Amino acid sequence: MTVDFSPTAVILAAGLGTRLRPLSYQVPKPLFPIINRPLLGLILAQLHAAGFRRVAINTHHRADEIKAFLEANTPIELEIYLSYEPVILGTAGGIRQLAGFLGETPFLVINGDIVTDLDLAATYQAHHPEALATLVLHDYPRFNNVWLSQSDRIAAFGPARLPMSTAPPLAFTGVQVISPRLFNYIAPGLFVNIIDVYRQAMAAGEAVAAHREEGFYWQDIGTPQDYLEIHRRLLAGELPVLANFLPPLTDPFLDAGAVLGPRVCCDGGVCLGAGVRVGEEAYLKNTVLWADTIVDPGVRLVDCLVGRGVRVRESAVARTLTGGPEPS
Repeated sequence: MTVDFSPTAVILAAGLGTRLRPLSYQVPKPLFPIINRPLLGLILAQLHAAGFRRVAINTHHRADEIKAFLEANTPIELEIYLSYEPVILGTAGGIRQLAGFLGETPFLVINGDIVTDLDLAATYQAHHPEALATLVLHDYPRFNNVWLSQSDRIAAFGPARLPMSTAPPLAFTGVQVISPRLFNYIAPGLFVNIIDVYRQAMAAGEAVAAHREEGFYWQDIGTPQDYLEIHRRLLAGELPVLANFLPPLTDPFLDAGAVLGPRVCCDGGVCLGAGVRVGEEAYLKNTVLWADTIVDPGVRLVDCLVGRGVRVRESAVARTLTGGPEPS
């Protein structure tokens, strides 16, 4: 589905990726490869396919790398506006800094650390025009903490059950459509989280609407386990909509120049980046190797994520392996 005009989108890409350290010391989280394609490129392709032509992106951590990636990989039809934050401003403060670019019409916001096959054009069109914002919610028990009123407005955020609530809580997907009226509640230049702004606005009588979605795929890449699970499901052929934005998938998936030595066993969920070399009789299962890694002969890796340029000399299970010193 595509929209019949060109609305604007925002990708929130300024996060530090603290839960993914030390890998996020190497690569900013929005550039983490998904089947060897940087996540930011995947999100841009999805927005482009949905009819969005203007995209604002805020940056902070390793911002130069994100800028360089965009300069080399942005579809020519997309207008990209980069907003660098020398001091991180939070999910609301970052959006407030984009006010001049975003204009006077509602805009879609998507977190730059999620993988989803949500129909973004339909999401935009589902916005409640009278609402300050429309948040896409789903049932995801790990993150369910958004409570709804009987009229399907958002009533509260947090773990405490509301006395008047009869329905169980839902989870916020990190995808939302926002009215520019939101800027009235955010002071410029300050660190502010969007949920705190919604609480303030709801207390002042504003409506924040809920749009519940079912039957779609969603996963953030907040942990190495989440990241590996995305690859496992893609390589198993379980996510055909997302696969449309990626190269033809095989398991194992080998990027350009990746080499498997004699008698290597790849036992499912294996993705090798460009220039990877795997020594003879190695065993890999549910493992992602970033570019230019080397796996020595006979090494067994199960449920592992290996950063770029690492040489793996010993077997490991459920490990994240990186090379070089980590910043303090």
